[in-house]
Amino acid sequence: MSKKVADQLVETLVDAGIKRIYAVTGDSLNEVNDAVRRNGQVKWVHVRHEEAGAYAAAAEAELNGIACCAGSSGPGHVHLINGLYDANRANAPVLAIASTCATDQFGTEYFQETHTGKLFEDCSVYNEIATTTKQFPRMLQAALQHAYYKKGVAVLGLPGDIAESEAVESETAVNLIQTESIFRPSDNELKKLAYLLNEHSKITIYCGIGCKGAHDEVIQLAALLKAPIAYSFRGKFAIDYDNPWEIGMTGLLGIPSAYHAMHKSEVILLLGTDFPYQHFMPTDCKIAQVDIRPERIGRRAKVELGLAGNVKDAIESLLPLIKNKEDNSFLQEQVENYKKVINNLNIYVRDRGSENAIAPEFVADTIDRIANDDAIFTLDTGMCCVWGARYLHGTGKRELLGSFSHGSMANAMPMAIGAAFARPHQQVVAFCGDGGLSMLLGDLMTISQYKLPIKLIVFDNRSLGMVKAEMQVAGLPDWQTDMDNPDFAKVAEAMGIKGFTIKNPDAVESTLQDAFAVEGPVLVHIFTNPNALAMPPKIELAQMAGYAQSMTKLMMSGKIEEVMDIVKSNFKHIKEIL
Repeated sequence: MSKKVADQLVETLVDAGIKRIYAVTGDSLNEVNDAVRRNGQVKWVHVRHEEAGAYAAAAEAELNGIACCAGSSGPGHVHLINGLYDANRANAPVLAIASTCATDQFGTEYFQETHTGKLFEDCSVYNEIATTTKQFPRMLQAALQHAYYKKGVAVLGLPGDIAESEAVESETAVNLIQTESIFRPSDNELKKLAYLLNEHSKITIYCGIGCKGAHDEVIQLAALLKAPIAYSFRGKFAIDYDNPWEIGMTGLLGIPSAYHAMHKSEVILLLGTDFPYQHFMPTDCKIAQVDIRPERIGRRAKVELGLAGNVKDAIESLLPLIKNKEDNSFLQEQVENYKKVINNLNIYVRDRGSENAIAPEFVADTIDRIANDDAIFTLDTGMCCVWGARYLHGTGKRELLGSFSHGSMANAMPMAIGAAFARPHQQVVAFCGDGGLSMLLGDLMTISQYKLPIKLIVFDNRSLGMVKAEMQVAGLPDWQTDMDNPDFAKVAEAMGIKGFTIKNPDAVESTLQDAFAVEGPVLVHIFTNPNALAMPPKIELAQMAGYAQSMTKLMMSGKIEEVMDIVKSNFKHIKEIL
């Protein structure tokens, strides 16, 4: 029997180190499905929704280097898009196979026909469709190369009739060619940066995900410069452990200490970050930026000196040019301020909350203490990100995954699926919002079907918490943010997943310990305080005025008790942050 194009695809995936295809099978994808079955070296992960499959692939790509998902014609393509947007913006190398109707039906508005070239254009680094068997192997190799080296999504359209056709051997390379290289700024650029850093005494280093793998080099640089180290959310686990110069995060979910230090600095050194919130960035100091993606330099801040390169390679070459500063007064002031802020953030950890209104800060802190040293955390966008950002900590072995650039709901649970497949010997803990989990609830069955030992923690505040807070600071009474939720533990049990429910803060630690001791999948449904407030590191007068207006409107509509609960829950927090 001759080899089909579908077989050629699977063989190439095996050679590239891809171990799974996350997909929902269907007509135009059936030949690929059957090739996977016959090959036996790639696993077909039958998710319940293609979006979940794309998110799972994105997580696996971040952890293992490259991954694959697939969607069949029409709706299968459309369902992939949100997860692929996230993967592309997160620079996760994902190959997406978009099977289509037969080539002789193109342009006829055939059943489920979609134009992959148009559909995926904005969420990919490569986007082509093979219409001949001779094209396919070359396009597949190009797609893999683009995904791996451009760090993004490569979409390869595969018509059903091509997939079942006899394969044609390529005259060019068909395998993913992986190389290692050193990428650093020129000697002249490094000298300019060294001069800038050596000539100033108040310097703050701000680290992003590009510092992953460069922890020790960053610490050495900070020690020489006597510079505090702040970091982005995505870069947190790469830099916050074994770090005596840490001052926390800035940005929308950050804390005052990092914001304060950066605004007191003469120089800010941005390392491997594409920091999105320019209004948190000071404008009256000198800013230097090192990034592996030179097209990103200067798009978030008024950069005076920009250097292209890998952070680790750049710092290794920079260190011999840096003078060891003697004055550490600026550094010590910022570190002491950070300690005070951390103490303030622990108010709710100590208070713990009450019946049906457990402090989410207390829950996150407890999980941080009892989770494994090499746990992988996935976080839903919204309030779960706040609690994760402020109360989870890196160890050098832990991983942190979330929709940090795309900001989508419902990402934590499907990312946990990809993480559990990618790293089967590491604990996976998903921080799920009640709104996020509800959105892709069906893929709990994927966790159950494959018996993935994921620990799903549902922070149930009975609302779209972040949206509610956004409306309040805008002076709007929160409207259509409340949620009537099912008993998530019972839903999990119905799907074959062990369920726990926590309504009292006294039961938090013991129940979580029991849940984490379960070998298989677990869902813990926690009734958290719906009025827990996440204060940003910088509070504008307009935000406070808007918050007051929102409370007034609620009172005028007769919701006096709700207003009192909100104020009571957050008075200490607001006071300490201010």
